[in-house]
Amino acid sequence: MRGRFCGHDHDAPNPGPLPWQTYAALIGGPLDGLLLDIAGWRPEEVDEGAALSTELGQFPGGRSLYDPRPGEPRKPGPGVSCRFYYSGDTP
Repeated sequence: MRGRFCGHDHDAPNPGPLPWQTYAALIGGPLDGLLLDIAGWRPEEVDEGAALSTELGQFPGGRSLYDPRPGEPRKPGPGVSCRFYYSGDTP
């Protein structure tokens, strides 16, 4: 699943990153290795992390929670700019 977009099928025509987009790499948990498109997110939205719908977590149909680590550097511009780490699941 590495290098694929979160929310896209494995057989999507463009399953990998696009050079002009900005992504957060998802680390750990059921979505480990996927890239979350964060293009257009404000810095405070990135600081909040994401609750992502998935059938792969502890609660099928629930959400897996991913958050950045405080103080971890972010790279500006396109490409993988930060990492979101798995912090648990919620129904």
